[in-house]
Amino acid sequence: MTALPFESIIGAWVATGLTLLIFSFLYKDNPLFKLAEHLYVGVSVGYVIVKTYDTVIIHLVVKPIVENGEIALLIPVAIGMLMLTRYVPKAAWMSRYAFAFIVGMGAGLAIPRTVSSFILKQVEDTIRPLLSMAGSEGVTFSMNLLNPASHLNAIIILLGVSSVLFYFFFSIEHSGVGKAVARTGILFLMISFGAGFGYTVMARMSLLIGRLTDLIEFSDASYGRPTVWLSLLTVGALFLLARRSREQPPDIH
Repeated sequence: MTALPFESIIGAWVATGLTLLIFSFLYKDNPLFKLAEHLYVGVSVGYVIVKTYDTVIIHLVVKPIVENGEIALLIPVAIGMLMLTRYVPKAAWMSRYAFAFIVGMGAGLAIPRTVSSFILKQVEDTIRPLLSMAGSEGVTFSMNLLNPASHLNAIIILLGVSSVLFYFFFSIEHSGVGKAVARTGILFLMISFGAGFGYTVMARMSLLIGRLTDLIEFSDASYGRPTVWLSLLTVGALFLLARRSREQPPDIH
């Protein structure tokens, strides 16, 4: 069997140790979990800072200006420097111009995309034809639920959008037929919320499966069995911490 590189073995031990420290929160909040949490936050912040410096400052600002003479890039650099004046009390007012420019530009870019994605697209799907003419075949009606463009799906979307909008229309009392329409809107809302929650759970489950897969893989002898040894070490540390907390008198302050 080919020996694994030393850095792969070290990476397996570090990944296994941090994973087990995070999983220790399933027992209760403890110093081991806080250690892993602080390491994760610190490493993430450090990585973002280094990556931003390398990608934004060096490759997008310094090199284009020095090597290609793109002097126009000094304008966003000046705006960014104005934002840093927030830390100087006497010059903090200058940062308002930078923040106003960024907020205005961000709103100008985000509003059209939001309207197009969440409003116009919804309207487009709602007003699709419920029937279609197919030449000599006459009127056709597609009932394929797997096809988003089918006529049956168009009816479902129209019914869902109309009933949900009616549910939030409080100028008419929800009684009789209106009550049935409002309850239909509630049904569509619950389906939507359930689908969103299910998607979130599936994403979290995929992360859990990935970590468990690594723990199983790193239990192999080629890695030095870090899963086994570090699991015993983590359980022992939790036992000692629990025993120590029981021996210490409670803080009355």
